[in-house]
Amino acid sequence: MRKIRVLVGGVFDILHVGHIHFLKQAKELGDELVVIVAHDETVRKNKRRNPINPAEDRAELLRAIKYVDEVYIGSPGGIDFELVKRIDPDVIAIGPDQKFNCEKLKEELRKHGIEAEVIRVPYLYKSDRAKTSKIIQRIIEEYCE
Repeated sequence: MRKIRVLVGGVFDILHVGHIHFLKQAKELGDELVVIVAHDETVRKNKRRNPINPAEDRAELLRAIKYVDEVYIGSPGGIDFELVKRIDPDVIAIGPDQKFNCEKLKEELRKHGIEAEVIRVPYLYKSDRAKTSKIIQRIIEEYCE
């Protein structure tokens, strides 16, 4: 019997408790959890800032998390549908703060021959403490003034 493969994607720049909760919830949707880490160029484009840690370091940290089975670094730009197709997920879990419309994403996936279910993972830990941008802001305020 085929294992249910769950795919998530994200920047995962400064790992924090919100990321851990998200990865745990995503893993609970199946048997295997695969993560695509955003390419550094994608971070620059989407976040309008340089990543704090390079993609290779972010990928290595994610590989050390017990919920994660495989990690890939995405291509520059947007979603690499060829990579997603090769991973062949049954479920794509979207984080609670990710800017995706699940229905539109599902349509785009279908256009590329990907039949995965798309699920928005709810907040388990909603706090400004668990947002990378807020962590960066607190570091600047505390140590750069």
